[in-house]
Amino acid sequence: MTSSEILDAVFEHIDNNRTNFLERLMDYLRHPSISAENIGIHEVGALLVEMLTDIGLNASLMPTSGHPMVVARWEKAPGKPTILLYGHYDVQPPDPIDKWLSPPFEPTIRDGRLFARGAGDNKGQHFAQILAIESHLKRHGTLPCNVILLLEGEEEIGSPHIADFARANKEILRADLVVTADGPRHASGAPLIKFGSRGEVTFELRCSHASRDLHSGNFGGVVPNPIWTLVHLLGTMRNADGEITIDGFHDDIEPPSKEDLAAVERLPLDTGALMRNLNLARLDAPKERPFYERLCFRPTLTINGFHGGYGGSGSKTVLPSEGIVKCDIRLVEAQDPQDILRKVAAHVEKHAPDVEFVAQGSMFPSKTPIASSFTAPLRRAFVAAQGEEPLLVPAGFGSLPCYAFTKILGIPAFQTPYANPDEANHAPNENLELSCFYSGIRTGAALLYELGLLQISEREA
Repeated sequence: MTSSEILDAVFEHIDNNRTNFLERLMDYLRHPSISAENIGIHEVGALLVEMLTDIGLNASLMPTSGHPMVVARWEKAPGKPTILLYGHYDVQPPDPIDKWLSPPFEPTIRDGRLFARGAGDNKGQHFAQILAIESHLKRHGTLPCNVILLLEGEEEIGSPHIADFARANKEILRADLVVTADGPRHASGAPLIKFGSRGEVTFELRCSHASRDLHSGNFGGVVPNPIWTLVHLLGTMRNADGEITIDGFHDDIEPPSKEDLAAVERLPLDTGALMRNLNLARLDAPKERPFYERLCFRPTLTINGFHGGYGGSGSKTVLPSEGIVKCDIRLVEAQDPQDILRKVAAHVEKHAPDVEFVAQGSMFPSKTPIASSFTAPLRRAFVAAQGEEPLLVPAGFGSLPCYAFTKILGIPAFQTPYANPDEANHAPNENLELSCFYSGIRTGAALLYELGLLQISEREA
């Protein structure tokens, strides 16, 4: 059998087993695994271990200080690269239930899409990777390269233990590259490869002046208003031109490479369609900043919620006693979350010492050079499986714990999303187009094949 016939045979197996693969995905999605509520996590972890053992991998459930990790491996290809496939088996809570057109844990097919919580994020996508592995083993009895599968049970609550797990298990997780199938394809529908993800910190600003709410006529202009205190503080953190004005905030930002800049120039963009779809009159400041530069290379400060005072119908002339602001900051390479939190805390102390700063979650950014020697086989895999060159995105817009691989394990990490752009992840009616599911299986199979063609000398140092 020639080299190309090997992959063609796997593709044929995938095409002949579409019905079986879909039925098994639907069965998997029927099992809730909600990390935020600790529902079904251990049960689904055990289910995965059984499933992965049955297809020929050495699988186990490994404990952490929180929810367990599923780790499976196949390492019978000496001299070939080792790929670590990362995903997460936990899902978001399904609320609000009344917004679902069908029950979130009763998978339903409508209009060529599979609707269920976890369909796109992330069960459907890492299950496609599992089926790619299975298809090689079923057709040829072997894999083209070595594989480690790492499925996390806490990604939807910020991956609080993955860094410690990676530090404690460097030998177990030793690989040449990491690939994560998570998130949506490009808004144009084109496939893409992401070379990093933004980091994140979250925090609250809390202010209380009086011991109780007061009459605004009797006490307005006498007793300080905590909401005004917070408004003025926020105005010192980000100005009307869209610039974050916290001292030292931009000190450690790593500028984009020429490859990064060239890649974003090639990304499709229909700003008008985006604005019409979201009913926007304008984009955020600064007006002249290029669209993808905002999302790939710039940090952001977002007010997630502002709470305090009266919010009911009509009016209530009250002077509130307290106010709370919830914020997140998206970080870019090479910002340090703890350093940023210290700088925000110092800024609050300087400008509003009577405001309490409460640090919450954090995650490092991650970055892999587009010039990586693994970029070429990844691109070839997309072309072989989908007949289309993938777009190259220097950094993902959201946050994933890929820093555990790039910064702790020291290996390049890539994201290869399989889901449709409108998958509605984290929202009611989450869905996965069936065509995306099947092409994801093909792409995963092609990736293993392309890595198997590499010689040991081509591996990353």
